Amino acid sequence: MTRKHVLEGVRVLDFTHVLAGPSCTRLMAETGAEVIKVEAAPAGDMVRQMPALKNGRSGYYIQQNRGKQSLCLNLRDPQAQEVVHKLAGEVDVVVENFTPGVMKRLNIDYPRLSELNPELIMCSISAFGQRGPLADRPGFDYIAQAYAGVIDMIGEENGSPYFPGLGMGDVSTGAHAYGAISAALFHRAMGGGGQYLDISLLDCLFHCHEINVQGYDGSGGQLVPHRSGAHHFAVAPLGMFKGKDKWLVIIAIGGQWANLLKVIGREDFLTDPRFADNAGRVANKQLLIDAIEAWLQTTESDAEAVRILEENHVPVAPVLSVPEAMAHPHHNERQTVRTISDRAFGDLKIPGVPLRFSQYPEFLPLQAPFLGEHNAQVLKALGYSDDDIAALAAAGVLASEPLPASA
Repeated sequence: MTRKHVLEGVRVLDFTHVLAGPSCTRLMAETGAEVIKVEAAPAGDMVRQMPALKNGRSGYYIQQNRGKQSLCLNLRDPQAQEVVHKLAGEVDVVVENFTPGVMKRLNIDYPRLSELNPELIMCSISAFGQRGPLADRPGFDYIAQAYAGVIDMIGEENGSPYFPGLGMGDVSTGAHAYGAISAALFHRAMGGGGQYLDISLLDCLFHCHEINVQGYDGSGGQLVPHRSGAHHFAVAPLGMFKGKDKWLVIIAIGGQWANLLKVIGREDFLTDPRFADNAGRVANKQLLIDAIEAWLQTTESDAEAVRILEENHVPVAPVLSVPEAMAHPHHNERQTVRTISDRAFGDLKIPGVPLRFSQYPEFLPLQAPFLGEHNAQVLKALGYSDDDIAALAAAGVLASEPLPASA
C-alpha cells in the first residue's frame, strides 16, 4: 500500500491559534497527519479576520491551516469537554498554545487526558514555558524576542532597537515543536509510551544566539554583544553594503577575505597589520566598508557586482524586497513560494513547506476548513447521532459558518 506521506496514520487534536501552534500542526498536516483543529466558539481562530481578506476568507488563516478539519466548540461547556475527552482517547497527539493554566481550567490538561490515553503525546507551546517566573504571563513573538535578547541585537548601535517584520520566533518554535513531536512519536513506537512536551518561544529564540552567549561568557565579559546596525559587531567584513541601487550583503571570512581584496583591488590590506586578524578588521571595519562601497560604485550595476563577487567565491546577495523574493526564479522552481487555490479565496501565493522528502516529492492537495465545517463528521465518528449534534448546536456548544455554494 502506498502511503501518502511520512506522518500518515498519526491523528492530532489541535487546540492552537494564531501562529506558533498552527505552524507546528501545519507541518504535521502537510506531511500526512490527520489534524482536527478545535476552534473556540463562536468566532474561531482570531486570524480568520486578519489580512489579506477576500470573499470572507483570510489568507493568513488559509496559509496556516490547510489540510486541517475544523471542530468549533465552546470549551467552557462540560459537554464540549466531554467531546474532547472522547477524542483524546482516539488520537496520538494533542497540541495547544494557550497561556499556561488554561487547559487545566478547561479540564483538558495533560494529567486529565493522559488518564484517558496513557500513550498520548501532548505538546504545549507557550511564550515562556510551563514553569519559571514568567510562565504564567501571556506573550507573543516580539515579547519573547525582547526577553530572549533578540530585539536588543537589531538596530543602529546608538539608536532604538528594532524588531523583524516577520514571525521568526513563532514559526521557529512551531518547527521545533514539530521536531519534538516527531521524536516523541518515534520514542513511543520503540515502546517508550506517551509523554508531555513543553516548548517555548523564549527557549527557541534564545537557542538562535550563535556567538552572543558563549562569546560573552567565554571571554569573561570582554566580548559584549550589541546591535551594530548594518554590520556585524564581532565579524568583519560581514554586513550590508550600499551598491549603486540596492544594498548587498557581503561576507568575506577565511579564504574569502583574500578573494574579496583581489576583486576590489585592495590586496595591500593583506599585509596591513590593521587587518591581520578578525579582531583588527572589526576595529577598523569602517575602512573596509569604505573600500568595498567605493568598488561597488565603479561597477556597471549591482547585478554585475554580484556576478563578479560570485565568480570569485565571495558570498554575496542582493537585499530583496518581499515582492522581489516572491518573483525570484529560484524560489519558484523550488516552490519556496507556492500558489495554492482556496475554495472561496481563489488563487493565493503562500510560503511553501521547507521539509522535503525524496519519497514524497509532491505537496499534498490540501484545503483550509471553514469554521466548524467538520463538526458533524468528527462527532459522528465518536458515536453522536444527528439529533445529538443538532442539540449541541442549539445549546451553543457547537458553532459553524455556512459553506459557500462552491465548497
